[in-house]
Amino acid sequence: MRSERVLIPLAFFAIYVIWGATYMLNKVAVAQLEPFYLAGIRFTTAGLLIFLIARLMGHKLSLSWRQVRNTAFVGFLFLTYGNGVVVWALKFVDSNFAALEIAAQPLVVLLLMWILQGKRIQFKSMIGVFLGFIGMYLLISQDEILMGPNSLLGVLMIFSCMLSWGYGSLFVAKADMPKNYFVNTGFQMFFGGIMLLIASLAFGEAWVAPQQWKPDVQWVMLILVIFGSIAAFTSFNYLLKRVSPEKVATSTYVNPIIAMLLGWYVLQESISTQSIIAATVLLTGVYFINSGKRKKREKA
Repeated sequence: MRSERVLIPLAFFAIYVIWGATYMLNKVAVAQLEPFYLAGIRFTTAGLLIFLIARLMGHKLSLSWRQVRNTAFVGFLFLTYGNGVVVWALKFVDSNFAALEIAAQPLVVLLLMWILQGKRIQFKSMIGVFLGFIGMYLLISQDEILMGPNSLLGVLMIFSCMLSWGYGSLFVAKADMPKNYFVNTGFQMFFGGIMLLIASLAFGEAWVAPQQWKPDVQWVMLILVIFGSIAAFTSFNYLLKRVSPEKVATSTYVNPIIAMLLGWYVLQESISTQSIIAATVLLTGVYFINSGKRKKREKA
């Protein structure tokens, strides 16, 4: 269809560039705003806007008690902890480093499936796991990473977020969730955002009124809410229905590259030769993991 010729490239632009840019955008915002407050405002606002859009589209917002509990739990795993702690870690590590570390997410999911579900790891995926560990070692072992103030803590906390995302991915696959993905996303963002704001209060973070934010932070928050939260996720789900999962999964390789380039160009973050080598090895490992999953699906 003619509309798909336009919508599909736009959707890929969203999951490639917009999602890749969120690391740089969060780094800019966290320079003025406290991390849990920043993430809480972003996701609560995005959730409320999704509710409004869903109602205008005629979708019902009623959930069963089990669905409420599940969306709140997933919202915690993905957003409250999984995203909020990453934003916190950006106080101590560069945005391009955070994006590269998170690129190993398929490796974490694969290992969790093996540990928690007893799923056999295919040979091609085993190669990916091996390369993934080498890439992570090359990335983390750099002196500028290990010697920075609290940078090692930031690295470890980002890894714990990857565990949270990985477990959340396994939980969602079997949980009773709202049938409409748009409504589902809205509740996850709303619950996750509310819990982030509660965490912000619990940790005594300073709340700054939006009118007191710097102009660049105001623009960043607007982009994060409308494009980073709503448009990109909607594009992701749209592509899952229009193209193969393997093509959608290519965002795993593109996001870190976009994040590295924007971190270097906008924030003047350095990119070492070792980081480039680590990124190449790590993303090659992710490719082998995804290829192993695809081969297993084809056999099934």
